[in-house]
Amino acid sequence: MKRIMLKLSGEALAGEKRTGFDEETVRKVALQVKELVDAGYEVGVVTGGGNFWRGRTSENIDRTKADQIGMLATVMNCIYVSEIFRSVGMKTAVLTPFECGSFTKLFSKDRANKYFGKGMVVFFAGGTGHPYFSTDTGVVLRAVEVEADVILLAKSVDGVYDSDPAKNPEAKKYDEVTIDEVIARNLQVVDMTASILARDNHMPMWVFGLNEENSIVNTVKGNFSGTKVTV
Repeated sequence: MKRIMLKLSGEALAGEKRTGFDEETVRKVALQVKELVDAGYEVGVVTGGGNFWRGRTSENIDRTKADQIGMLATVMNCIYVSEIFRSVGMKTAVLTPFECGSFTKLFSKDRANKYFGKGMVVFFAGGTGHPYFSTDTGVVLRAVEVEADVILLAKSVDGVYDSDPAKNPEAKKYDEVTIDEVIARNLQVVDMTASILARDNHMPMWVFGLNEENSIVNTVKGNFSGTKVTV
């Protein structure tokens, strides 16, 4: 395993505040990613935008416009997180599927590969660039395009369960589950569009709790306590 795609939810970036940024949370992520980069791994990052905006935030806005606001939220998140990454000694680039002036560069596979080759952490902001597609679909799409080895889904829960563990104390956690089972049982690891895209392109996903100590490094280096979604 050499190239990793890391998905961070917007809510995870906010820490306990649930909105905006928690700088200490982001710095802990940055230090873990730096350890991986220093060890020779290539790391791409996709963030959600839920710490600023979710498509269902307002019932009075057209869905397309609401999704465009969400795309811009992910751009803000990626610019912020990339700067925290730089503050601990990494080189970064932020790529978007649409023009953002001088803030970002336009995404292309060739450009992403060039940055990976320079040892940079590459942030993929703006989702797919289209409404009606979530950042779940965005992370799978980018992982497939740049030929990542695995997607790491850093979540507020520590794996995949057969029901919501917050509502059902008897919920069963899977150590490993196939993407076909995820789709058939609607386990909501990622949304259905993203699940089918991962299945059709043989892209594995590892789900784990971001808030566990050193969880990103432990996941990559084999001390894994989450759920492996296999294809």
